[in-house]
Amino acid sequence: MRSARPKVLHAIAGRSLLNHVLEAVRQAGGTMTAVVVGAGADAVAAEAKRILPNAEIFVQAERRGTGHAVLAAKAAIARVPDDVLVIFGDTPLIRPQTLIRIREALAEGAAVVVLGFRPQDPTGYGRLVVEGGELVAIREDVDASLAERAITLCNSGLMAFAGPTALEILERIGNDNRKAEYYLTDAVAIARAMGRRASVIETEEDDVRGINTNTQLAETAAVLQARLRSAAMEGGVTLVAPETVYLSSDTKFGREVVVEPFVVFGPGVTVEDDAVIRSFSHLERAHVGKGASVGPYARLRPGARLQEDVHVGNFVEIKEAVIEAGAKANHLSYIGDATVGAGANVGAGTITCNFDGITKHRTEIGKNAFIGSNSALVAPVKIGDGAYVGSGSVITYDVPAAALAVARGRQVVKEGWARRLRERMSLGKKRTPAK
Repeated sequence: MRSARPKVLHAIAGRSLLNHVLEAVRQAGGTMTAVVVGAGADAVAAEAKRILPNAEIFVQAERRGTGHAVLAAKAAIARVPDDVLVIFGDTPLIRPQTLIRIREALAEGAAVVVLGFRPQDPTGYGRLVVEGGELVAIREDVDASLAERAITLCNSGLMAFAGPTALEILERIGNDNRKAEYYLTDAVAIARAMGRRASVIETEEDDVRGINTNTQLAETAAVLQARLRSAAMEGGVTLVAPETVYLSSDTKFGREVVVEPFVVFGPGVTVEDDAVIRSFSHLERAHVGKGASVGPYARLRPGARLQEDVHVGNFVEIKEAVIEAGAKANHLSYIGDATVGAGANVGAGTITCNFDGITKHRTEIGKNAFIGSNSALVAPVKIGDGAYVGSGSVITYDVPAAALAVARGRQVVKEGWARRLRERMSLGKKRTPAK
């Protein structure tokens, strides 16, 4: 992918490719997870442990084929689990229900199950040769006969083994081939030679999309977005222009939520019942309460928590702040490291000055307080319940409840000053010599 970042750590819908795969494994009921990484892939191992702390990490020191990679986790397979599923870290669209179907085929007596699909163009894929309802061989494209190349059912690479015979089959895989590598696909022929049955489960192409380029990454992300949007709408969310809304895999919606066009949901966002997210808003690690309204052009950064019936309008940015029930910040404000009390009003142009260059400080705005437009609240500072801050003020000291605070230069009016200025300017122009 022409990137210094390991392929499986690239992200779609707010999660790494590896995260998507391991989450599917978890949801499918996986009880033990072995992650095989290449030498020096410490970042991949760390990501796997972050997602599944109980995951075991195994290192494939040399790249000697897919069968060799699986046997890097021999110690885990030797414990004879019920089933052994072999899944690639760059197939993020694999669904838990597909993995469950594979396990069901193993439960029906198959020793090996291969996940197949029918691509629009099968060129280059291994073909799955099925006879009498059983999988008899996986024929690589380069080795296939003309008749076999006409087969449209192809090998996705994802395979599963019945636990009791998994290690025996895997250890019989040899490297007597052009590249002297150990191919996992040989497991089908080996199982049949042992008198065991191999079968195939078919799935849609999107389920097994692999990623090797940035183009494929973008195409896969588009498929996942379509899935997420469809699930949201089936759950009762109104997406006014679905194709323009970008969701994360963990985005959570309540009932009767409306999302207008061109909204981006980063990771960790929850939107409760009856909320409206207006156009061109961006939310990340934020909570939007019941009946709240956000945007248009609003930004909720990590730690933003909006309670019931809060209004956050255009060009308002909120970070690490709690906005209590019924409070309003309708336009052109920054609220960071703060608490805004219930029913308070934050006027246009108001900012909380929360950072002094070294430390972040908090601002506390009381219930039903009124912050006049274009005010700066220099933290740490507290505005009491029901207090009033005059427009254009720079507040550096606490304001008691129900008090008025005005912190600005006194207005001076000089009658006729503007007229006299224009007269002097006009006279000066007349005296300017021509060039």
